[in-house]
Amino acid sequence: MPIKKSKILLWFFIVVVLIVGAAAGYTWFTLTWSFSSGERAGYVQKFSHKGWLCKTWEGELAMVPVPGSIPEKFMFSVRSDAVAEQINRSMGKRVVLHYEQHKGVPTRCFGETEYYITSILVAE
Repeated sequence: MPIKKSKILLWFFIVVVLIVGAAAGYTWFTLTWSFSSGERAGYVQKFSHKGWLCKTWEGELAMVPVPGSIPEKFMFSVRSDAVAEQINRSMGKRVVLHYEQHKGVPTRCFGETEYYITSILVAE
């Protein structure tokens, strides 16, 4: 007895919907669940809005633990335009960046790094 073409199309549609739903659920989970959070202090030395299709804010924080030592670089991403504007206004000043680490984000459309800045404080 041959299988009807409509039944094959129905099963194909169900499988595609399940795969797309699983991918969307995984992406949502990785963007909302934070693996870790913390703060880093230093000077933002590079900050730009870049990308061909998915524009993201990407930056580099120079952390100097002891004056005269070689600075360590902390690469970060920013998803909020309001936070990006605060960072742009504080360029050249010592800042404290609060971040959340999101591991396993499946695409770079949400940021090139796994460290997402959520707030900024200008250090006096």
